[in-house]
Amino acid sequence: MRNVVFVAPYLMDATLRFVRGAAAVNGARVVLLTEEPEEKIPQDLRALLFGHWRQEGLLDHANIVKAVTEISRRLGTVSRLIGMLEQVQVPLGRAREELGIDGMDARTAERFRDKGLMKDVLRAAGVPCARHRKISDESEALAFAKETGFPLVVKPPAGAGAKSTFRVETADELVQSVRACGAGRGREVQVEEFVTGDEHSIDTVTIHGKPVWHSISHYDPSPLHVVENPWIQWCVMVPREIDHPRYDDVRQVAYRALDALGMRTGVSHMEWFRRRDGSLAVGEVGCRPPGAQLCTLHSYAHDFDLYGAWGRLAIFDQFHPLERKYAAGAAYLRGQGPGGAREGGRVAFVNGLEQAQRELGHLVVEARLPRVGQTASGTYEGEGYVIVRHPETEVVRQALRRLVTLIQVGLEQERR
Repeated sequence: MRNVVFVAPYLMDATLRFVRGAAAVNGARVVLLTEEPEEKIPQDLRALLFGHWRQEGLLDHANIVKAVTEISRRLGTVSRLIGMLEQVQVPLGRAREELGIDGMDARTAERFRDKGLMKDVLRAAGVPCARHRKISDESEALAFAKETGFPLVVKPPAGAGAKSTFRVETADELVQSVRACGAGRGREVQVEEFVTGDEHSIDTVTIHGKPVWHSISHYDPSPLHVVENPWIQWCVMVPREIDHPRYDDVRQVAYRALDALGMRTGVSHMEWFRRRDGSLAVGEVGCRPPGAQLCTLHSYAHDFDLYGAWGRLAIFDQFHPLERKYAAGAAYLRGQGPGGAREGGRVAFVNGLEQAQRELGHLVVEARLPRVGQTASGTYEGEGYVIVRHPETEVVRQALRRLVTLIQVGLEQERR
C-alpha cells in the first residue's frame, strides 16, 4: 500500500474530480492536504480518502514540508506528493527535494512555470515559439517593441489560463498593460510577440521520458480573443482523428519541447498555433493536466476516466489508454449584458434550452446549465457548459456552433 499526499490548496469543482480519481486508485492511501475546512469536502469523497489535513499557505513549500512531515510521523512514509494546479507545481518540486520523495523536482517545474525561462529553453532546442523578453519597467518594454513591432502580448511570467494577459497594439497600450501587471514595483513582466493563426493544444502523457498518449484540441476562437471580447461564445473540440498525418509536425514539436523542458513522468498541456503559412509556433507548456473541461472531453472521447487514469499515473507511473472512439466538444455558455462579474452581475434569463434539447439532446453527454440568479463568473468558461460527442468529428463541430447560437444567457446588475 502506497501513502500519497494530494496537495489542493482550494477545492474547486475541477480539483475535486482529480482528488476523487486519485483517491479511488487501488493500492493507494490518499491524504488530502488543503487549506479548506473538512466540511468543504463532499461526503462521498471523504469516504474514499484515507485522511484530511488542513494547512495554511500551501503555495509555500515550507508549509507543505511541515504538513507532510507530520502526516508521515502519524501514518508512515509518504511515497508520493502530488497535485494538479499550475501554481503548486514549483512548491511541490521543492518539497519533494527536501523530503526525498520521488517526482518532478523544482528546477524542472520552474522551466514549465516561468514562461520566459521556458521559451529560452525551447528556442535553444530549436522549438518554434514567439520572441519574448522579461522586463522590469516601461522603458524596457518599449525597447522590445521597437525591435519586434506590434502587436505584442503582456502577461505575468508565471500566469495561467490567459489571466492578466493583454494584447497591445500601441505604445500607450503597452505602457498601461505593463503597469497593470505590476512592473516597476519589484516585479518582472513577460512581453512577447503576438502569434497569429489558429490556436490549438496538445495534451500528452509521458512515462520515464517516453510519450505514451496524446490528444489534440481545437479552440474556437482563441482563449485570449474570448477574454478580450465578452460577447463571444467559446467552444473547444477534441477531434477523433488525433493520429492523422496533418498532426505529425505537431507531435514532433511537442515531444521535442517536452524533452527539452525535462518532462519525465506526468501529463502536460501545450498550446500551439498554426500560422497562415502552415508553420507552427508553441505558445506555452504546462506540466499539469489541462483545464476548461478538457480532461472531461478526453474521457468522453476515449470512453474512460482520465481523472482516475491521471491518479494512477501520478501514484504508480502507469497509464493504460483505450481506443479513441469519439470526437467530443464543449460549448461554454457566456452571459451577455451589463452585469459582468466586476459589476456584481447575475444571470437574468436563459433562452433556447428547449430548442437545443429538441435538436441536439441526443448528442449531449454532460451539461451544467446556467441558473437564473447565479453570480456571473467573469471567466471565459462562462456561466455553464454543454458537452456533446459523436463518432464523426464534423457532427460535433456543427453541434457546438448550433448550441452557442441557440442558447442565450442574459446578465443584469444585482439590485441593491
